[in-house]
Amino acid sequence: MPSPPVAAPELIHTEDKHLRDPSNTDVSDVHIPPLVTTVDNDGPVVTRKELWAYYMYYNGDNGVGPLGYCMTIFQSLATAAGFDARLGPGNPCTVTTSSSMCLLPWGSGTKSVSSVVLVANGVSFAVMTALFTTIGSAADYGTFGRWLLLVVTVISWGAQFASISLTSPDRWGAAMGLFMISFVSYGATLVFFTALFPRLARNTPHARQLREKYDRGEISAEVYETEESMEKNRISNISTAHSNIGYVMTLLLNLSILLPLAKNPKVDNYTIVLQVTASYWVVTGIWWFIFQQPRPGPPLPKGETYFTVGWKQIWDAVRQYKKLPYTFIYLFAFFLLADGLNTTGTLVTICQNDKFQFSFLQNTYLGLVQAITSIISTFGFWYIQRYWKIDTKKMFVVTNVATIFIPLWGMVGIWTSKIGFHNAWEFWAYNAVFGLFQAPYYAFSQTMMAELTPPGFDNMFFGLFGLSNRASSMIGPNVIQAIINNTQNNWEGFPFLFALCAAASLIIWVGVDVPKGRRDAVRFAAEKRASSAAVIGSQSQDSTVTKT
Repeated sequence: MPSPPVAAPELIHTEDKHLRDPSNTDVSDVHIPPLVTTVDNDGPVVTRKELWAYYMYYNGDNGVGPLGYCMTIFQSLATAAGFDARLGPGNPCTVTTSSSMCLLPWGSGTKSVSSVVLVANGVSFAVMTALFTTIGSAADYGTFGRWLLLVVTVISWGAQFASISLTSPDRWGAAMGLFMISFVSYGATLVFFTALFPRLARNTPHARQLREKYDRGEISAEVYETEESMEKNRISNISTAHSNIGYVMTLLLNLSILLPLAKNPKVDNYTIVLQVTASYWVVTGIWWFIFQQPRPGPPLPKGETYFTVGWKQIWDAVRQYKKLPYTFIYLFAFFLLADGLNTTGTLVTICQNDKFQFSFLQNTYLGLVQAITSIISTFGFWYIQRYWKIDTKKMFVVTNVATIFIPLWGMVGIWTSKIGFHNAWEFWAYNAVFGLFQAPYYAFSQTMMAELTPPGFDNMFFGLFGLSNRASSMIGPNVIQAIINNTQNNWEGFPFLFALCAAASLIIWVGVDVPKGRRDAVRFAAEKRASSAAVIGSQSQDSTVTKT
């Protein structure tokens, strides 16, 4: 079993000095105060340039390209290459053909465009699962995480720039491949970049001052805990807002280029705007790799590789789930919740593209509604939380209500065409509601994960969080595509998604105690580091004896 990331013994800060002495090898006898144990010497204090570079990376990494345009190009070319199921091969899909009735050759048979899009999503999420579990924990060691983020970022940029080659329907297979590459690499950038934020939050000037006040006895442990949580929420909310500001800026930039072509067939050529979108991310994202200060983790344990240590670390943590019950309950419930939400978003987008016939201008206007409401709601929720000192879980629960409501609304569309994502106004309302509640949802969900993550094990647990979040939808898309393929009705997928979101929300509401989970995480980190320090101390003594 590999040793967990460990700082030098003298840098472990706890309220019990017994833990600082590596010669105390009987860790079971150690009393570990559960409240505010943290890892000292997390690196240099965060500078203003570094923090703004962090925000600007999020500004560019806004998902417009890999989540929006890449998927629309793929679905558009697949639809143009398909045939109407009601008329048979040789009869192209028309503006009245639903994506669930437009068929493509698939293996020895056929599959609807909706199902093919969902299969691509499901496979992408499966690849992310393998990626996050294999090398997620490895990013806690040395400088591997720094270089890993750079590599996946460059891959995502490259896949989006390569879309310029997608010029005809017969290239829908290539469009599918580029969508999956850009989507997987984009998901990886979010996971590995988000994993940086707990360490940044612990090292802002304000966080350092809080710790010093607590050490001097000027503030109580409860006050310190609350204020540190607020600092995490501050960075999480501002970075989420910047993601949506970047979303707006990208859409406005693309509108300025394509509005003059409003009556030109090229106005719906998404490959052009994707080049602009990717370029915007390059310009805003490159600064993080310039201004990021070095905060390397410990060296990789002897005998381990970056491709094996992750699985062993995860297995070690899972075996000790009883020490982190609320962390693992949250990861499990969030796995289901994110699966439901991500797949709901994909299904609504499919219905939206059918309704507006892949219109660039229409989809851009809808995206602007979502982005602008997201910015307003992110700052609004943060102001409310900060003013009334509301804990993170209560804020997260409020956003969950909208998460459940969206698939419920779509489910109504099974029995009537008057509502349930059949009308243009509903997609306007959906994007507004999504922006108002789901942007804060992302901010508060990652803050909750930061609260429940053992200090110093950030990449390991955020890798699992990425599995629960971005990679969770390997289940939903595959179930939904099977339902749609059998019923040839997109709306039949919403009941499953409603049940998934509702069940997951109830588990989080009832089963996750954040204050207790935070203290469990702190205790877990202290025990692990004390144990590793003892092992290292013992190995050093053995080595000295051998030499003599």
